[in-house]
Amino acid sequence: MNILVTGATGFVGKAVLAQLAADPCGRLRAAVRRPTPTMPTGVQSAVVGDLASDTDWSQAVAGVDVVVHAAARVHVMRETAADPLAEFRRANVDGTLALARQAADAGVRRLVFVSSVKVNGEETSPGKPFTGMDAPQPVDPYGVSKLEAELGLQQLGAASGMEIVVVRPALVYGPAVRGNFLTLLQWVQRGLPLPLGGIRNQRSFIALDNLVSLILLCAAHPSAAGRIFLAADGEDLSTPELILRLGRAMNKRVRLFSIPTGALHGMASLLGRSSTSQRLCGWLQVDNSHARELLNWSTVVSVDDALANTARHFVRTAHR
Repeated sequence: MNILVTGATGFVGKAVLAQLAADPCGRLRAAVRRPTPTMPTGVQSAVVGDLASDTDWSQAVAGVDVVVHAAARVHVMRETAADPLAEFRRANVDGTLALARQAADAGVRRLVFVSSVKVNGEETSPGKPFTGMDAPQPVDPYGVSKLEAELGLQQLGAASGMEIVVVRPALVYGPAVRGNFLTLLQWVQRGLPLPLGGIRNQRSFIALDNLVSLILLCAAHPSAAGRIFLAADGEDLSTPELILRLGRAMNKRVRLFSIPTGALHGMASLLGRSSTSQRLCGWLQVDNSHARELLNWSTVVSVDDALANTARHFVRTAHR
């Protein structure tokens, strides 16, 4: 099976590429924006430039059976674009559909699209996790763009016969993680007293290794065609529990104290960080049973081991 991985230097794409290169089953090609000397042995590079409506994918998709599409304009913590939705659409919708059309024309059999649980929404009610059958309710421009890309891919797949598989991960963590998870690691490393001890939520996450295993299964399993899979470790954690486990993994004392959740939200609002307080305090649970039952998928690393791997990498590289 010949596979093209887009976003091959990104957090998820790089891990997918490394796993495929470690156990090759055909020709492996990596789509990159610019030439890079760090590709694994045996991997062909295809320089395609930015992800946009006019990107030329012809050389990248030639002779390919499956595309794993991990390239995207990702969620931006401090957005500077005047029209964020337009920027997300340019890459995540127009760029994705340009790739899919050219892939279908080249005879690609399947495209695995790495989407986001943000398509479902930003939070769940306690004990009512998101499933692939729920009506999408994206809130931010990133989630909206991912939903629009999913819908466009499904239409294109129906018209062309190319199989579309959608994977919606919960928050992904692992070595070299960025974003909010990195912020938590930094808080723990500094030993800061944190007013988060009274939070009683549950949130789903997925370790990078577990996500890669599901993506690769979706690339090959006959029953994956046309399906949407939500990806999570299967063990949900409260925010205080996550911080305590990171502290244990980093051999750091964690200092938590409690203040009312309403006060947390109020302080965050005054600081312009309402979305941060929502993620720290809110519920977001993901039901991964569809992948487990239909594909016989199971996680390859435990939550504790994955958190330990993430923490060890952070400690090793924090002062570089």
